[in-house]
This record gives sequence, structure tokens and C-alpha cells, in this order.
Amino acid sequence: MPQLPAPDYPADVRTRLEADAREVIARYPDSRSALLPLLHLVQAEEGHITRTGIRFCAELLDLTTAEVTAVSTFYSMYRRRPSGDYQVGVCTNTLCAVMGGDAIFEDLKHHLGIGNGETTEDGAITLEHIECNAACDFAPVVMVNWEFFDNQTPQSARRLVDDLRAGRTVRPTRGAPLCTFKETARMLAGFPDRRPGVVEATGGAGPASLIGLRLAKGEVAPGHADHVVSPRTTADGPPDEAGPSAATPDGGAPPRSDDAAGPTGEEGE
Repeated sequence: MPQLPAPDYPADVRTRLEADAREVIARYPDSRSALLPLLHLVQAEEGHITRTGIRFCAELLDLTTAEVTAVSTFYSMYRRRPSGDYQVGVCTNTLCAVMGGDAIFEDLKHHLGIGNGETTEDGAITLEHIECNAACDFAPVVMVNWEFFDNQTPQSARRLVDDLRAGRTVRPTRGAPLCTFKETARMLAGFPDRRPGVVEATGGAGPASLIGLRLAKGEVAPGHADHVVSPRTTADGPPDEAGPSAATPDGGAPPRSDDAAGPTGEEGE
């Protein structure tokens, strides 16, 4: 529990935040439903959830500080201590770990000289392992302020954090252009990203995510999937064995059924 009483924001900051908070609260029929975006709002002010931010949310929503604290400590996206401008999260869940996520995380800890949940001395990078980035088809995945950096290696991840610390422009593999953690928190509070062209830059799902959908629609998928050949049904009903679809991609005869690989039983061998 935070120590009480918590100090209030300076008058000018309080006035500005309260105007934003009233705008958020007005979106909900029950004011307490606005707690999650309000926590993002105060996090955008100080970079983490402070005692002052908890007090502010409690007063605006007519809640106790205990109720606000319970919510702010439940969700991992709310930081409980000062953190860096860039939250670098390495997925270490099963698939990403097998594909190299564990190696990336260990390499970055050594390279940055910090552990899980810690921040570099310059305040630029906070490193953490994440249980799942919901992007298994691009494993291993690293996220910076919730933007995707796909198919990473220890080498590419080191370049990424070095560029961030040096102030060089870094572009996510997909999604919106990168911004600071405080700016990201304000967007999560429900305020639009005003940067020119940012909406157009977000794009859609990547090719790896769409292969299953393309197959379901009967489209030809890239890679080995485009060698799948289905017999063509004629107007008379039976498959057209002489048609081009019955041939292999190189024009040869289709394989015989008794050439198929797989286990065989005693009957019907």
C-alpha cells in the first residue's frame, strides 16, 4: 500500500490532468469504468503509477486509494517504479523461447548491464521479459513500447537498443512509428496520436499471419504450399485425371497412391 497522505500535483498540472480526466470519464455510463484509462493518463505524466497518481484517480472517481492500488498492481502495463523512455520487452514464452527469445533476453541483460525490470543509468531503456507478445508467427519477437520488432536475433536486438540509446530513428517491423513510453501511455488513455501520417503507417497483418486465411480461401500460399495439387472435377462428376490439375507442378504424371508416405497396416497395405 502507498504511504498516505500522498502529495497532490502542482496546481497547473492538476488543472490540465483534471480536464483530460473529465473527458475520459464522460465516455462511460459508470465513472469507475474509467479507472483503467485514467491510470494510463497519470502514467503518461510521470512515467509510472505514483502515490499522487493513485490519489488523483481515487478523488476523480470517488474510490478509495486501496481500490485504485488494487487495480494498478494487477495489470503489468502499469509501472510501479520509474522506468525508461523505451520499454523493451522480449517474449520468452514457449515458441519465442525455442526460436531464440531466451538467448536474446540473456544477451540484452549482459549488453545493457541490467536485469529484468531494471532501467539503464541514462533512463533510456527498461528491459523486461514478456510472457507472450501474441505474434508467434514472427517469433522471436521483441516489443518496444508495444510496437513489434519481428524475427529478431541477439545481434539485431543489440543494434535496436543501441540505436534507441543514441537517439537514432528506429522503425518497427510493422505498426505505428515509435514514440516514448509516456506518449504511448497517453494514447492508451484514449487520446489520439496526432503525428502526421501515423494512422496510414500502421498497416495490417503481415504475410505470416495471413497464410492460413489464404489457404482457407483456396488461394495459393507461398513456399511449399503452392505445390499442393487437387484433382479437377469435370461436369460429368469424376475427377479429370488427364487435366492439367492432375499433373505435378513440373508437368509430370501425378504420384501413384501406393507411393504415398506414411504408416501402413496389416490390412489394406
